[in-house]
Amino acid sequence: MAHKRQVQAKDLGIDLESKDEKEYFKWFLACLLFGKPVQQEVAKRAFLELVQKDITSPDAILAAEWDRLVEILDEGHYVRYDFSTATKLLEVSSVIKEQYDTFGSLLKQCSTTEELSAHLQEFKGVGPKTVEIFLRDMRPVLEG
Repeated sequence: MAHKRQVQAKDLGIDLESKDEKEYFKWFLACLLFGKPVQQEVAKRAFLELVQKDITSPDAILAAEWDRLVEILDEGHYVRYDFSTATKLLEVSSVIKEQYDTFGSLLKQCSTTEELSAHLQEFKGVGPKTVEIFLRDMRPVLEG
């Protein structure tokens, strides 16, 4: 059986080498979608719907609110986990704003990828798989 190629940040138009914290959060957002047991194409489509609607920051996610997030996820055919994912996106964004102000601040507070992994997994619904996907592409940026 052929192994499917893993989606990378650059496949989604995300430029991690730009050192722009907005790009870092967009990759984390994508990883939240890819961390669920859905087909890669479905997760990609849902992510691109969020990008098209400019909902790619904690502030934008919080402003969109739950009903709008569910609607956008459904437009991307991310229907099996639309309710739980909308809730997770809101919860993660809320914690980022309350505890760190920005995603970049969270990254700066962590001196190692292990520390970052632990902090990210403190978010409700973020487990080792999501963090593994995120760090796979972020590690060269963080350690470079």
